[in-house]
Amino acid sequence: MIGYVEENNRECGLCILEKRRFFSNRALFNLFLPIIIEQFLEYLVGLADSIMAASVGEAAVSGVSLVDFVMALLISLFAALSTGGAVVAGQYLGRRQQEKARNTANQLVWFAGLSAVVIMVLVYGLKPVILHGVFGAITPEVYDYADRYLMITAASIPFLALYNAGAAIFRTMGNARLPMMIMLAMNIAHAAGNAVLIYGFHFGVEGVAIPTLIARIAAAIIVLFLVMDKKQALYLERKWKPQFDSKIIHQILGIGIPYGLENGLFYLGRIVVLSLVSLFGTSAIAANAVGGTLVMFEALPGLAIGFGLTVVVARCIGAKDYEQARYYTRKVLKIVYTAQIIMCALVLLLLPSILAIYGLSAESAALTYKLVWAHAIVEILIWPLAYTLPVTFRAAGDARFPMVIGTVSMIFCRILLSYVFALHFGMGMFGTWVAMFFDWGVKALIFCARYIKGSWTKYQAIG
Repeated sequence: MIGYVEENNRECGLCILEKRRFFSNRALFNLFLPIIIEQFLEYLVGLADSIMAASVGEAAVSGVSLVDFVMALLISLFAALSTGGAVVAGQYLGRRQQEKARNTANQLVWFAGLSAVVIMVLVYGLKPVILHGVFGAITPEVYDYADRYLMITAASIPFLALYNAGAAIFRTMGNARLPMMIMLAMNIAHAAGNAVLIYGFHFGVEGVAIPTLIARIAAAIIVLFLVMDKKQALYLERKWKPQFDSKIIHQILGIGIPYGLENGLFYLGRIVVLSLVSLFGTSAIAANAVGGTLVMFEALPGLAIGFGLTVVVARCIGAKDYEQARYYTRKVLKIVYTAQIIMCALVLLLLPSILAIYGLSAESAALTYKLVWAHAIVEILIWPLAYTLPVTFRAAGDARFPMVIGTVSMIFCRILLSYVFALHFGMGMFGTWVAMFFDWGVKALIFCARYIKGSWTKYQAIG
């Protein structure tokens, strides 16, 4: 629960009582740690999926990873929409307008669910374009695995959206533990299902896809059932017919659309880069896939804590207390740096053992080792400034600026420089990762300047 704490400073032997803080250290810990664990469990299942797919062959790993990039794009869109709902509801709670905050939660769930159904239909309709047109030069075997995997997992799209919306509502109330427990239960069932279908019944990629679908359906049902409890500050009303509030949806989309476009273009940029990676063969695709899975663990603390920081800053901005918004941003940045140093060290320590489990070819394993080490070194130095600071901007209502900077940097750094480094300088697939590091650096410099200037304090999501 959200706590209040009084902090004392001693100056010249005198005890000066500072202003009350919205979130105590304990409240921050109780908010951040469950989100980190929840995200860790989600990534751990992704790692288990790719390891189990590796037992089918490198082509299966490549096919699953290509589809997972598409699914990650969709998940990022739902996360952006949920972030918009969390910001608006959080700012209303900061102003002590609980009825409007509750209405925001209801609007978020209905809009996210219906939008996701439309997206699912589009994914099935555009399947040939996604698999053949976007990814480019992939072998028939990789295409076949990707096609079979997508046909099953695409049915989970609406449930992904509903789970994200429900989890965001609980985090906005300061209850991050409940989504963590749901994710824990579902991931245990997911991993067990994978093991039974792949190793017991030899289902191939279907053995990865079917448990994924079932787990996502179950997680959505559970979180929606629990969010209907009227004893909570924010709860979902039991209505079968949606009643949309155009003003609140506009407020949610004011954050969700820019953030969603930013995330969407980011992942589309990665897909474009994947078409470049595919030119270097199946070994490069497999190394890129496995490396991409492992480095997500390195960035995990920062990404997870970002969800919590959204709740914290939105509450401060709703109360029009920008000093506390700055205070928590600085504090959380220190937490992110510390957490990511620990996580990167842990990943690098376990890296040889993890690569041995994958059973990759010598070429793929060597390239994966290089990617993960490079990512860890650069991330510790730059990543929080490029990705934690814009969380504060969005939570304040300043969502368009990060979108513009993220989009421009993605085009000119991540995409353009990928071709320059990979082809012109002969760096191969590793050059696409170097371009990503340049992208981080550019964003970090620009976001630091905006934070110091304070332009983001002129915004509010709810007017």
